[in-house]
Amino acid sequence: MLVLPTGAIEHHGPHLPLSTDWLMAELIGRGVVEAAADAGQDVWLLPSLAYTKSDEHHWAPGTMWLNADTLLQTVVDIGRSIANTPARTIVFYNGHGGNIALLQVALRELRRRFGLRTFLMGSNMQGGDGTNGPDEHGFGVHGGHSETSMILHLRPDLVDMSQAARWIPDHMLDLEYIRFNGGPVHFGWLSNDFGPAGVVGDASEASAEWGATLYARAIAAGVASLAEIARFEHPILDPGTLS
Repeated sequence: MLVLPTGAIEHHGPHLPLSTDWLMAELIGRGVVEAAADAGQDVWLLPSLAYTKSDEHHWAPGTMWLNADTLLQTVVDIGRSIANTPARTIVFYNGHGGNIALLQVALRELRRRFGLRTFLMGSNMQGGDGTNGPDEHGFGVHGGHSETSMILHLRPDLVDMSQAARWIPDHMLDLEYIRFNGGPVHFGWLSNDFGPAGVVGDASEASAEWGATLYARAIAAGVASLAEIARFEHPILDPGTLS
């Protein structure tokens, strides 16, 4: 199994570094691979992708982003290269929400074109719920409690908590269908739609201790996921039964 971390270099408000999503993909992904290898899995870490699909933050200086077609073709080219090796499985370890839809398309593209076993996973950090951190009402999606806590754990030297604040889109709190996570209606957005800070979440109570807890959970979940990926196989169907 080859694991490819996918992050981003993008604006994360006044308190977090531009490399936030790349740091999470690279450092958590590395921790997952090392722990899985120690557990006996035949898993290898590929060099990560830092420049990805971050156009929702295009307005902010420092954001580095690729067009969707550029990133998709890059991933396809990497898949073509992998297909020329003995490895038959690629796992994207993603640290940036803006990559998810495109990588889901890439999973099928790489499977169809090169016959690879393809998977997408990530740290899957949940926002604050009022018990673990402030209640972010499901809007802790960018630069909020979890991401800030994680970077406080991984690279505290890059966080300025004096600039951390609560950035929750109050105008969306009473909406039932239009949501960031879990709602049936999706919507297009740019990060400065919610204010000049470009953050959606509440970073005001973030802590390195909570970040350490999230990191440990991500490693455990990642190792378990790779073990399941290792034994997963599509059933071989009789072509005569297909319609």
